[in-house]
Amino acid sequence: TTQRGCEWTTARWSSGSSSPGAVKYYFYTWRDDGIDQTIHDLLRWQVREMARRKADPSLVVLDTQSVHAAAGVTAESTGRDAAKKVPGRKRGLAVDVLGLVIAVVVAAASAHENAVGIALLNKVADDTDTVQKALVDQGFKNAVVAHGEKVGIEVEVVERNPAQSGFVPQAKRWVVERAYGILMLHRRLVRDYEHLPRSSESRVDWAMTAVILRRLTAATAPAWRTA
Repeated sequence: TTQRGCEWTTARWSSGSSSPGAVKYYFYTWRDDGIDQTIHDLLRWQVREMARRKADPSLVVLDTQSVHAAAGVTAESTGRDAAKKVPGRKRGLAVDVLGLVIAVVVAAASAHENAVGIALLNKVADDTDTVQKALVDQGFKNAVVAHGEKVGIEVEVVERNPAQSGFVPQAKRWVVERAYGILMLHRRLVRDYEHLPRSSESRVDWAMTAVILRRLTAATAPAWRTA
């Protein structure tokens, strides 16, 4: 892959094409080869080890987020989230207690929470053999709990206290909300601009890779207010 990419890049530059063509080429090549997720996972393991934790977690937190799709995104891969009134796509994340992404799934916004939750559990089970429990909110139903039993993951639905009003962070589950907030700081993820859901998943991996690199190097990103 590297040799093929170098040959293609050399040909593009020799013909006077700009470097963004090479960036686009590698984005799609690494997406198809799974290199994007490999890089992300290798760095994620280092962050967990720095926190004196095992490379893979035993607990994950699942949640979804619906975002608008750009005008150029094909209608076949988008839909409308009836509950949130959002036309576009739905992102599903499984994160550990540090807020690091373990699995990501992108589907049409019309997809039910159960469908996204089941897909996330499948990815978590396929990629790790250490996860024993998953926390979800009340948007996920019994189908997700039943599927968790099939793949060996106990799914607990964290119910909200009916006496509470407004937004109240729930213990452990708040880390996935924070992860979504961090992702929204990346301009490319404010909307879904990708034609393929797999490309959208890759964008999430790269955004979280940037976050992980800042954690590893103790670097801080300058605020947009900074002159």
